[in-house]
Amino acid sequence: MRHMPVTRTAAALALAFAAATAIAPAQAEAPYSFAATPGKLPKDVVPIQYTAHLVADVPGNSFRGSQTVDIEVLKPTSAIMLNADNMEIEAASLSGQGGKQARLTPILDRKAQTLRFELAQPLAPGKYQLALQFRGLITREARGLFYVNYKAGGADKKLIATTMAPSDARRVLPTWDEPAFRARFKLTVDVPGNFKAYSTTPIETREALAGGMQRISFGNTPKMPSYLVVLVAGEMERLAGEQDGVDIGIVTTEGKLGSATFPLAASRELLHYFNDYFGIPYPLPKLDQIAIPGGFNGAMENWGAVVYNEPTLLVDPKRSPERVRKMSFDINAHELAHQWFGNLVTMAWWDNLWLNEGFASWMAAKATQHFHPEWRPYLSGIAEREYVLNLDARKTTHPIQARIDNEEQAAAAFDAITYHKGEAFLRMLEAYLGEEPFRKGIRAYMAKHQYSNTTSADLWQALEKATGKPVEKLASDWTRQPGFPLVKVEQACENGKRRVTLSQEQYRLDEPAPEKRLWDIPVQVGTVNGKAWTLLLSGPSKTFTQASCEGALVVDPYSVGYFRVHYDPASFQALAAQAPQLRDSTRLKLLTDTWSMVSSGRMQLDGYLKLVASYGDEPRLAVWDSILSNLRTLDSLARGEPEQALIRRFLIGFAKPKFQKLGWEEKPGEPVEDAELRAMLAGALARAGDPQAIAEGKARFARYLQDPNAVSPAMIDFVIGTAGRYADAATYDALAARAAAAPNSEERNRFGKALTSAQDPALAARTMQALVAPDTPPDLIPYMLYGVAGEHLDQTWAFATAHRDALLNNMEAVGRYSTFAGIVGSSADARHADMMEAYMRKHFGPDAVVEAERVGNGVRIRAAQKARLLPQVRAALK
Repeated sequence: MRHMPVTRTAAALALAFAAATAIAPAQAEAPYSFAATPGKLPKDVVPIQYTAHLVADVPGNSFRGSQTVDIEVLKPTSAIMLNADNMEIEAASLSGQGGKQARLTPILDRKAQTLRFELAQPLAPGKYQLALQFRGLITREARGLFYVNYKAGGADKKLIATTMAPSDARRVLPTWDEPAFRARFKLTVDVPGNFKAYSTTPIETREALAGGMQRISFGNTPKMPSYLVVLVAGEMERLAGEQDGVDIGIVTTEGKLGSATFPLAASRELLHYFNDYFGIPYPLPKLDQIAIPGGFNGAMENWGAVVYNEPTLLVDPKRSPERVRKMSFDINAHELAHQWFGNLVTMAWWDNLWLNEGFASWMAAKATQHFHPEWRPYLSGIAEREYVLNLDARKTTHPIQARIDNEEQAAAAFDAITYHKGEAFLRMLEAYLGEEPFRKGIRAYMAKHQYSNTTSADLWQALEKATGKPVEKLASDWTRQPGFPLVKVEQACENGKRRVTLSQEQYRLDEPAPEKRLWDIPVQVGTVNGKAWTLLLSGPSKTFTQASCEGALVVDPYSVGYFRVHYDPASFQALAAQAPQLRDSTRLKLLTDTWSMVSSGRMQLDGYLKLVASYGDEPRLAVWDSILSNLRTLDSLARGEPEQALIRRFLIGFAKPKFQKLGWEEKPGEPVEDAELRAMLAGALARAGDPQAIAEGKARFARYLQDPNAVSPAMIDFVIGTAGRYADAATYDALAARAAAAPNSEERNRFGKALTSAQDPALAARTMQALVAPDTPPDLIPYMLYGVAGEHLDQTWAFATAHRDALLNNMEAVGRYSTFAGIVGSSADARHADMMEAYMRKHFGPDAVVEAERVGNGVRIRAAQKARLLPQVRAALK
């Protein structure tokens, strides 16, 4: 599963992870054992084959179902327990090998989400059949089977789809809904006759039914966990291709196949690449990539039928900017990597979710680097890694592997630590072990455990065998301890030789860690533009000697380490003096670590600003992204304060010469990176209040209203965003009209984002009314809330508290407490944290309170940074 920036976090987020962070550096994990795997369900009965039939009442938002489950009783038992949620069981029976059928009385525990049958006589070990009839709901919220209302050709349309992960298959089928209970699924569905339907396997039969319905039966699946079961049905179209004997299709709602060409080509490339990398061919006869216009954020890797929120997959060849192509390829690669990591081999329990998500993220970056080195994905990844490093430097962080006790905690585990820290650790581990030995270990792991489950220990064993290095000892530090280290660098030249001392301590932005944690740190060491070598920093410090003092010392020159580097003053100055000549990764690493040292109070702001000033002719988009992001953070800390004008003056003075060199107009044959950088700089200048940039943005928007082709794809986000930020009522109306009439989700989201950024409080109030409108998709509400709160925090909080019940009812249940608390997340005023926490304690339960305290911690960190940095702004910039 791949989430967009606002993740589907659950209210119980910190409950799971607070428990995890209390765990000391963990004992060695055991390899996978079905009997020892955590979970709620007893392991004395296991499913082998589900044969299910669903009858969808699409207008009535409900369904009826029947299924037979072939089960095996492993040891004598007097009860059968599985999962069911949000459904009614109408009949149940059990039959054995002799064919005798016994009626069963269902016992539903709605809180535990279980379905239990008490048996009159204990069942002996052997094989049986459990038959069930049931009914459930097709909901607006993307949990289980849900519906999406949309428009096509001006007409109102509706489709149905499923999202089962992590624990919502039980809302569609009564199942053993835990990942270790792998089984086969044979699905038949009755849907409207004008629908097309897609699932894991190809269609075997289709027959017309009375009343305008049809019955579609799909082939049997491989053994797989229940969260991969999938159904999508609607008025869809499919663009087909073939690769390595697999039928690949991009499936869209009507009229959008023109945007399917790029993802189809990417899917073919990626499937072939992964077949080769893993050494195991994709095991299904077809692969559908299904784009639906809303319902949930991101994508879900259902085996053989991946479901995407439309703008994460489709690319309009005439209108989409390059960032959309990048996002489509990256998310496509992430989901296709899951067909091996997650689907063919599945984590045993949700505490090892990172084996799915961290690996898919790492593999996506690797594939993107292979096919699109011009996008510089590893360099972009360094800039994007900053977000998770900042989260991981707080007392509220959690390990990559965190204890998971229930469904809410499982849903909460889909977060930045699991995805992006997991990805970053794997990149560091691969660099340490070597690319080919690492791949050899991965291939052995996949071959040994295909169609089964694993723990991290199984992976460490495979990598240790392939590389001969003590992987488990190193890896457990990184996956089972929260946080990460700061590596301090001190050097001296003695008798023509360089004496270097590296030391480590846990890095924190808020307060020192009470635990004295240490890591086994693979550290690359070299000199500027020279060769690097790797050492393992295992204790508090290590001293080594280099044969010469020539060349400036660089630690982690390729920025593959998941740690901060703090140089002594002389070492820092030696690097800063030649910053423009450093390799891209070293240049960016120096910037990001310097900003973090400033944020944590280890360096003064003027040191960072002087370093930034030397990057004026910087060519790389990712480096500019980092600089502008940090200056935007500084700007937000100074919101409403006199220092904000000083920061904006610095930003304009720094960015404008580079922008003027690029010019307003695109040049024939220029690199794509230059076109993206032009738009990025124009947007930054407009946000900072540069009159020329604002005027140009408004003028281009006026031309766009007359002719949308007057604005290039590269500049469209700048133009629409500037129009929204500085909108008057007429401009707001024009944006709203185009959002309502947008032909696809990409354009709708672009206009909608512009509406949320309006600086005018009266226009912000209009946007907030949409938060409680029944036709606003639940998956968009977090983006809208945070967008408006970024400019009008107090106004947004007042609206949210005044309309609490209506707002909560309009949001997805999973993550709504996190979203509510996050309204104040951009504040740098501790009073906002106090206000929010008090409100959450009064009106919500303990799960919400723990999440509120996590958000409050972030606000207080920002408040402390504001108090420390604004005086430094005055000193550095006046």
